[in-house]
Formats: sequence, C-alpha cells, structure tokens
Amino acid sequence: MTRKTQRYLLIAGIFAFAFVIAAGLSQMKPPPEKKDAVTVDLLVDVMPLRVETVDLTVASQGTVRPRTETVLSAEISGAIVSISHKFIPGGVFHENEVLMRIDPTNYVVAVDQAEALLQQRQIEYDGAAKLRSQGYRAESEYASAAAALASAKAELVRADRNLERTYIRVPYDGMVRSKETDLGQYVSTGSRLGVVFATDQAEIRLPLTDKDLAFVDLPDARDISASGEGAGPRVTLTAVQRGQTTSWEGHIVRSEGVVDEKTRVTYAVVRIDDPYQLSGSEVGVTPLPMGTFVAATIAGKSVQGVLRIPRSALRGNGQIIIINDDNLVEIRSVDILRADADYAYLLGGAVAGERICLTAIENPINGMRVRTGDEAVNHAVAASDEKG
Repeated sequence: MTRKTQRYLLIAGIFAFAFVIAAGLSQMKPPPEKKDAVTVDLLVDVMPLRVETVDLTVASQGTVRPRTETVLSAEISGAIVSISHKFIPGGVFHENEVLMRIDPTNYVVAVDQAEALLQQRQIEYDGAAKLRSQGYRAESEYASAAAALASAKAELVRADRNLERTYIRVPYDGMVRSKETDLGQYVSTGSRLGVVFATDQAEIRLPLTDKDLAFVDLPDARDISASGEGAGPRVTLTAVQRGQTTSWEGHIVRSEGVVDEKTRVTYAVVRIDDPYQLSGSEVGVTPLPMGTFVAATIAGKSVQGVLRIPRSALRGNGQIIIINDDNLVEIRSVDILRADADYAYLLGGAVAGERICLTAIENPINGMRVRTGDEAVNHAVAASDEKG
C-alpha cells in the first residue's frame, strides 16, 4: 500500500468517525416539548350604550355680506370738484358725510333764476288777486296767474334739489367697497361713482337641506311679516383669520321662504351686529370682514331617548357591531336619526346596556368570538395576583 493510499484512508476514517460521533450525540438529545396550538381571539374595544337627551346641531357654511349695499350714481351732470379723503376702498365714513362734490356753478345759477322767476310770478299773482277783488280782472286771468305762480314754486324746488344733488352722500355709517371715479372727471346722469355698504349689520346666507330643516326651528312667514324679522336659533360662526380659528355669535332672523330650484335647498339668514366692531361696545371681539367664508353651527332641536355612538362605529350600510354577554359578535341594522362628523344618533336597533364594538373588524361574522378590553385587563390583574 502506497503512502498516498494510506493518506486517503486516514482522511476517510476521520470523516466516518465524526459522523458516528454526531449521530450518537443526536440520539442522546431529548425530543422537543409539544405544545397545543392556542387560538387567540381578536381584542376589541367596547362601549356600553345608554339613553341620552341630546341637543342636535346642524352644520352649514356661507359668505359674509353686508345687509345694505349701495351703488352710487350721479343724479346730475358735471365735473367732480372735490372728493373726501375717506372715499377710497376700505374708507370708513359717517351718516350723511359728503363723499364727493359735483361742480355746483350751473345749479346755483338755476336756483337764482328760479327765485327771481318766483318773485315775478308772485307779483303778478298779487296784482291779479287785487284786481279780481275789485272786479276789474276776469276769473280766467286770475287762474292763469295762480298757475304760473305754482309752476315757479315747483321750478324753485327742482333747482334746489338739483343743487343738493351736487353733494354725494348716503344715509348711513358705512365703508367704501370700490371707487370708480376721481377728481376732475366729468360725469353724466346715471354715471357709476362707486360702491359703499353699511357697517351696522352683516348677513350670512346658510343653505339648509330638507333633512336639516327637520332639526331647526326657523322663523316662519308670520313672524317676519309682523316684525320684519323673527327670533331664530343661535348660530356659532367660525373662520381662520391670521392663522387662528376665530368664532362669532349670531342668530337666524329669517329664512328666504323659497326653495332654490337648482340646488333644492332653503336659505336661512344669520345676522351679525357691528361686524367691524366700529362702535367699540364689545372689547376683544375680532372684526368679521365682508367676504369672509365661515362655517356655521346652528343650534337645533333637543331630542330625548336616543343612543349616541361614535361615527366611526357606524358601518357604511347603516349597521353596528354588538358584543353580547358571551363576547360573540352580532351585526345589527339600526335606525339612524342623524349623523354628523363626530357622532351618530340612534332611535332603534339597539337598547341601553348593550355593548357596541369600537374597533374596526375587517370581516366580521355573526357568532365570531372576540376579547374585550375589560376582559384583557381582568386577566392581567388575575395573573399578577397569582405571581404575587
């Protein structure tokens, strides 16, 4: 036997010996412990149902608009000779304050002419009346003088009125929305000068669906016709201003009384007093500019005997999941009175004391067993007591 063969045999013997040793060690190792498979039920959160009396709210939205808005137009012709420094967009003015003046020269002359004509007609009338009393003048001549005098008086009234129209002013405290003329511009009768609005009150039109109307007490036509406005529900308006959410309080004063033919909604009108806080009667209240888009929460009716549940616990097809006393799933169809972004209000389909499932179950099946949060806590407490 050669050396090379001896070497191969030695190597083979080493491998064989190692294999025998490994097989022996594996036979000496005890078999793994067998454990029974444990099925763990799904852990869910539950909430007991209870009967409540809830004050429902109705959500809507709208844009703040002035209650009174005026398009200023020239009633006479002439050049603009003066403009108030307040007659600019955003300028605030007072009642009957002169905003601009049209050149009054021709109208002053017209007043002087009308006064002179009136004096002449008055003298003629007085003479005709004196002759008539003495029997020297016919009745027709006296009537003609009286008519001429009346015409002269009317002409003077017209001239005075035209002179007054050279002053452009409005009968309320307000703000300028737009300026559409300037100093030196010639305007004719009917020319548009600008747009102003009153700052005493603002209004917001809130669209309400037919379902919303079932939960809101709006003033009816009789209330509005009797006093011009009705006492409607309270409304909280919210909007984001300067990066912060701000709220204002108002109330519904009327509905517009008709259903919009295109959208099939009814508009309720909310009124806000002193939106710009110009009177200074309320300290710390943020002004509410015209054109602000606001969200509205309307105080609705109070309803008794309802079950309030989180909106997330309501399934899309009007169902909820009840966990019975045996921790088994029961899928129920419920009678929903109303639902908003946070809650759903139930009138039937469940009773007080039953537990509703708050955890989203992907594919719930009637009779499916689950574990509740209370049960898991009780088991943990029991295990802790045993270790103690």
